[in-house]
Amino acid sequence: MEDTEKWEDRHPVSEVAVVDSSPASMMQAAISGGMDLEKLEKFMELQEKYELREAKKAYHQAMAQFKENPPEIEKDRHVSFGEGKTSYSHASLANVTKKINSGLSKHGLSATWVTTQNNGSITVTCRITHQLGHSEETSLTASPDTSGSKNSIQAIGSTISYLERYTLLALTGLATFDMDDDGKEGEVEYITEKQVHTLTDMMLDKEADEAKFLEYMKIESLEKMPASKFSQAVAALKAKKKPEPKERIPGEDG
Repeated sequence: MEDTEKWEDRHPVSEVAVVDSSPASMMQAAISGGMDLEKLEKFMELQEKYELREAKKAYHQAMAQFKENPPEIEKDRHVSFGEGKTSYSHASLANVTKKINSGLSKHGLSATWVTTQNNGSITVTCRITHQLGHSEETSLTASPDTSGSKNSIQAIGSTISYLERYTLLALTGLATFDMDDDGKEGEVEYITEKQVHTLTDMMLDKEADEAKFLEYMKIESLEKMPASKFSQAVAALKAKKKPEPKERIPGEDG
């Protein structure tokens, strides 16, 4: 008689039991087992701590994934006033928030801000929250930006916008990426055209190497020299000695 019994019938596969060891599962088992109220409360506290720890872990995992491929934030706005004496470029708040929030949302993260005022100062707090509930925040404080003949409302709005950008960049770890050079502390007053000509004449007189002089002053060009460095530049050129004239060799000029 043909043996039609299947191999798996003769060798049954044992089922692997999946044990859920989370506090919620343990608490449910405790309730079913008639655990007393005091022990049940301890289980609930354990469950809460467990969820907070898991949410924090998820937040940092999501942020790490976000930072693996952060968005590029270019300076999309240029500001110049005071007849060009104050000039700077910056990434607009709309540009910063659009790029960063778009990247954050892919990892279950979102950013919000809270603004407060105290004794004439403005504080902006940026908070990034993960979908599981864990959040982290950072705050910056500054005075209203009254530069450029802004009225009081514009001065407050400018500072809030500035602080919102910087707190978001700082909290996401992008604070050093193509940073703005705007804001009250970042405003740069450059030397005037007349001062540029003065330095140019001095360099010609002293036969100074312009490239080396710019490197020494840590600037891109004379036109981009901060006004605060003008006196230092003049002093450096005055102190520079002219190169010694080469000794003329008879007959060298023919």
